[in-house]
Amino acid sequence: MNESLPADVADALTALLHADDPVHVALRRQVPHLSVRARCACGCGTAYFELDTSRVEPAPSGPHTVVAAEAQLVTEAGECPGEVLIFAQDGHLSWLEVCSWSDDIEVTLAAARPWLQTRS
Repeated sequence: MNESLPADVADALTALLHADDPVHVALRRQVPHLSVRARCACGCGTAYFELDTSRVEPAPSGPHTVVAAEAQLVTEAGECPGEVLIFAQDGHLSWLEVCSWSDDIEVTLAAARPWLQTRS
């Protein structure tokens, strides 16, 4: 993965873009050219990407914005406090979003790392 990406973002991309399907393969090829343009101010870990689209081929995910990969976060107690999603826009990595569905469990990208590492 891209060493210039923050570790939490790089780990999430590795965990979620693990499939051998053509979309994940093409999106993984974009990662070395990816940087974080902005992060959500609330601290959840959501990251908005900057990508030089002239240097990479688009993934075959179709036009528009799609969820290219996702993972529900499940605790040892079986609770599902949220999810992490990777979005592609016109075949290019666009942003990684951390969604919280719980008021009781803090859902941030940093807190999600152990859950995501069990997926890769």
